[in-house]
Amino acid sequence: MTDTLAPARPTRRTLGSIAAAAALTAGLLGASAVQAPQAQAAACDGTTGVTVVVDSTAVGGGIQTGCAPGDPASGLAALTGAGFAYTFHPRYPGFVCTINALPTTCTNPTGSAYWSYWHAQHGGPWSYSNLGAGSYNPAPGDVEGWSFGAGAQPGVTAL
Repeated sequence: MTDTLAPARPTRRTLGSIAAAAALTAGLLGASAVQAPQAQAAACDGTTGVTVVVDSTAVGGGIQTGCAPGDPASGLAALTGAGFAYTFHPRYPGFVCTINALPTTCTNPTGSAYWSYWHAQHGGPWSYSNLGAGSYNPAPGDVEGWSFGAGAQPGVTAL
């Protein structure tokens, strides 16, 4: 199942947060690199942790968000800290091939569809990353975005 996000939503929903946390815990207990996407936790509050948005709409996964608590050391650490699993392309180390097992077939970095990596401030515009996720160090309060396709930004406003 996936969580589709509306462009604007309340920052706190107690029952929804409890349900999302329960779903995330259940997903982490049975997660593996080849499982379908699990429900993700709500966005960070804007001052602590790094919010991660994954837009896999182009491959049927929808848009999910999660919160990587604390101060992750890299974009990849934020991605996993927010509850997303990823794999690298077998021939191109460091090139993200799948996130939560999507797409089901890994694409080449020279192809027209790939995981593009973005940064934003809460409510601000997305900017394409000029660094790979393993080299970029997001600050607490930042929003990280991943979008599968031809390089388009995530399909939601940075939360």
